[in-house]
Amino acid sequence: MHPIAAVQTEYSLWTRNAEIAVLAACKELGAAFVAFSPVARGFLGGELRDMSALPAKDIRLPMPRFQGENFQKNLKLLDGFADIARAQGCTMGQLALAWLLAKGEHIHPIPGTTRLDHLSENAGAADIQLSSETVRQLDALINPATVSGTRYPAAVQAEIDTEGA
Repeated sequence: MHPIAAVQTEYSLWTRNAEIAVLAACKELGAAFVAFSPVARGFLGGELRDMSALPAKDIRLPMPRFQGENFQKNLKLLDGFADIARAQGCTMGQLALAWLLAKGEHIHPIPGTTRLDHLSENAGAADIQLSSETVRQLDALINPATVSGTRYPAAVQAEIDTEGA
């Protein structure tokens, strides 16, 4: 047997299932937690406002959070998120990453990008220090109770056992 060095799963302001027990277990075991999709599949970057602009095979199109009324409700969360980013002197993407970094030293976000400007922007998140009050504001603004829609379509969602306590 070998000790677990790292666990990778989705974690962001709008996907919090890791908070049920995985984050605490990783911390207890001294394992790194690698957070994929830390900017909520690009949503928290603030640039995605029109789903019709996405290519036909984009993986977000069938996801309930990006569809119809759910998407319109979720877009409303971005106004307050943008206000907090402005107050922190950073971009929305940086704020999403800084929130993760503030959640624990064992948490390592891995934002995906195909753009050099986003790569540079993402790296800048490491220099942002959020106060506990700002973290509380973000937690209150975007969380499982305020995000509309499930992560995945029903057929996929049925196979996931980590969505609730």
